[in-house]
Amino acid sequence: MGKIMILTFNDNEEMAIERIVTALSDEISIEVIQPNFFPMLSFPGLEIKQQQRMVLQDGAEINLTRLEYSTLVFLASNPRIVLTQTQIFEAVWNMDSDSCHSSVVNMICNLRKKIEPDSKNPTYIKTVLGVGYKFNG
Repeated sequence: MGKIMILTFNDNEEMAIERIVTALSDEISIEVIQPNFFPMLSFPGLEIKQQQRMVLQDGAEINLTRLEYSTLVFLASNPRIVLTQTQIFEAVWNMDSDSCHSSVVNMICNLRKKIEPDSKNPTYIKTVLGVGYKFNG
């Protein structure tokens, strides 16, 4: 059984690590694996820390269900882009559906109650009548 060595380094050390890996690769088997990077999405009063699956509103953590979180990340990752209910449903639920209307509407309503300062007058998730929703950051 082989041994695993995990190295972490900052951007300044990248060239040195590349030289070490190149020098060692002739002697031993090396497999370089880079972890997935999920950027933090930051908007006035709202932060989405994807690495930790954490949502903060004005510094306070907001508890979201898996589907609420996925819906928020999908919308916030596409700011100012109008997304249809079908696009949201297929991206978040990972399935096709002709009758996704009530699922998406209920999810948006729940999200607004949790993340909007005033859910009746939303700041982040805007309705585009007859089309879908867009995230304003």
